[in-house]
Amino acid sequence: MDSKSAAADAQDTGASESASAILGGIVGGIMHGRVAVLTMQYPPHNLFDLALSEACIDALAWAEAQDARAIVLSSAMRHFSAGADLNAIKNGLSEEDGKLMLKLLRAFREHPAPIIASVHGVCVGGGLEIALACDFIVATASSKLGCVEPIVGLHPLMGAIQRIAQRAGESRAKEMAMFGRRYDAQTLERWNIVNRVVPDARLESATMVLAQELAAGPTVAHSATKKLAAVAVSQGIEAADKAMLEIQKAVFASKDFANAVASYNERGPGFAMFEGR
Repeated sequence: MDSKSAAADAQDTGASESASAILGGIVGGIMHGRVAVLTMQYPPHNLFDLALSEACIDALAWAEAQDARAIVLSSAMRHFSAGADLNAIKNGLSEEDGKLMLKLLRAFREHPAPIIASVHGVCVGGGLEIALACDFIVATASSKLGCVEPIVGLHPLMGAIQRIAQRAGESRAKEMAMFGRRYDAQTLERWNIVNRVVPDARLESATMVLAQELAAGPTVAHSATKKLAAVAVSQGIEAADKAMLEIQKAVFASKDFANAVASYNERGPGFAMFEGR
């Protein structure tokens, strides 16, 4: 989604001044109903450096301040992201660089709303890693994704190895990280790395359908799902089982759960309307 179409939609949806004020920056943001669309627009190819990393963190904080119930991370450029700015890391990562990288990954992991990466064109290196930091990846049929770091003597620096191992297994993670190839989206969908592959012309609409469905759902329950899944991945099933009851307290205390129970008793399943509280 480009900034022009986002601005036009802002008028149609009555987006707030704060929503339109972020447009034109490194990462644009706009609300579509309860969905925050964050658009990377950092010429020429959304190369990750300190500025883009900080802008993504700020954009996620902005979305939370807007009470977004779902988030789409997209690109206004020709590609989703062609990776990292090599000039920014040619002398290695400083301690501050490392802290910012971990802060960026934490911002995606701990954000209460589900996040969908909407991928087109090239999505490699740091671009793939930021997509993997999202909860879901929707990619066009023509997109190319991969860990291309070996061609410059590196391996993935921002979490791709562990996240691919989590989704597709250790062997696939080593294959992608060591061979440095680009893969079509259909292959990565089979490997459980990409959630949906859609025709190029339908990327925006298909992503928004999923985002709007998430935004219309039980927000508190979705947030609890993110938390519990994170515990399971980082600490194992037993730890997740132990954390489950505490995490679920917020779900049982939510207005959405109470209203859904009342709706079920009155009309049966499938009629509840969720407010996100």
